[in-house]
Amino acid sequence: MFSSWRRSIAIALFAVLIVAGIVFTLWPRPVPADFATLARGPLEVTIGEEGVTAIRDVFVVSAPVSGRSLRSPREVGDRVSGGETLVAVIQPTPPAFLDERGRREAEARVRAAEAAEMLGMAEVRRASAERNFAITDLERAEKLAERGTISERALDEARLQVDVGAAAHAKALADLAVRRQELTSAKAHLIEPRAEGGGGSGADCCVNIRAPTDGEVLKIMHESEQIITAGTPLVEIGDPASLEVTVDLLSADAVQIRPGAIAYIDRWGGAERLQAKVRKIDPAGFTKVSALGIEEQRVTVTLDPVGDEDAWEKLGHDFRIYAHIVVWQSDDVLRIPLSALFRHGQNWAAFQVVDGRARRVGVEIGQRSDRFAELTSGLEAGDRVVIHPGDLIDDGVPVAARDAP
Repeated sequence: MFSSWRRSIAIALFAVLIVAGIVFTLWPRPVPADFATLARGPLEVTIGEEGVTAIRDVFVVSAPVSGRSLRSPREVGDRVSGGETLVAVIQPTPPAFLDERGRREAEARVRAAEAAEMLGMAEVRRASAERNFAITDLERAEKLAERGTISERALDEARLQVDVGAAAHAKALADLAVRRQELTSAKAHLIEPRAEGGGGSGADCCVNIRAPTDGEVLKIMHESEQIITAGTPLVEIGDPASLEVTVDLLSADAVQIRPGAIAYIDRWGGAERLQAKVRKIDPAGFTKVSALGIEEQRVTVTLDPVGDEDAWEKLGHDFRIYAHIVVWQSDDVLRIPLSALFRHGQNWAAFQVVDGRARRVGVEIGQRSDRFAELTSGLEAGDRVVIHPGDLIDDGVPVAARDAP
């Protein structure tokens, strides 16, 4: 009897333990989560995009004539003075090689010019003889006119013949000079390139190009000696002190920006965050293909550096940066972390922590930054919300701070 009673008590205790274990296992435990307390504070809404720095006025020095550009006397980074510093030297190009046909044609032109010169010399001798004859004839006519043997008209005709002969002699001399120059030109076509490749000699052989303004050499397009044509860019010159920033924004973002807006510059290589101000928004956009192959309409926005000149001096022409342009800001708004918000139907919602449980609350938001949103209704300052809610958290589920014991 006694052993039966003890057996019943043991079975009852065992059953109680099993039930307690099941209850303990199935009892809802708080889900660990991260909390945030809502508070008022400043909020800035920015539009971010990569951009580049640029010197405001870049002068591209081009070749005024065709020729041989000698090796650049300057290096990138050299300081130059406007109108004084030599930045490029252009030498005349040597003549081209003649093929067999071209050489024979040039030699034929030389022989023709030599024959024309001989003809001109003969014309000079003929004109000289005719002039001398006219002078002798005039002297005879004057003697006869003194004795009254010939008329006054005959004397005038003799004088006319002297003048005509003198003019013909002068014309023959001029023709001879022209033909001699033609011979020189024909011989010049036979000049071959010299072995050293020089195109000229002497102090006046070359075109010296000087810097158009004060600044630094930014880029040298042709550092080594080579043949160039007129208009070929040679050197880029600019003043690093006149730096600006250009950012190509989506046209939908650019319409939200106004001149004078503040911008923050980071990812430029330094630890500090630089500041700039919007100076200009281009009135026309352009089409740019993204890395994904999508055509986008972009608008160039120009920023001027503001403050911290020492930091800005570390940047140069065409340096990469990342700009955050402020389109809206307020010093006192109720802020809620974006990580606490989620969509519930067509509206925004958040999990408020009330008595250790998550309660889904519909909220309305206004402006949004990359971290916070402006909370206009649904919660108040001091309320705690769940950030980064997972799939285990739902309305009414117990929650506990993740770092709680």
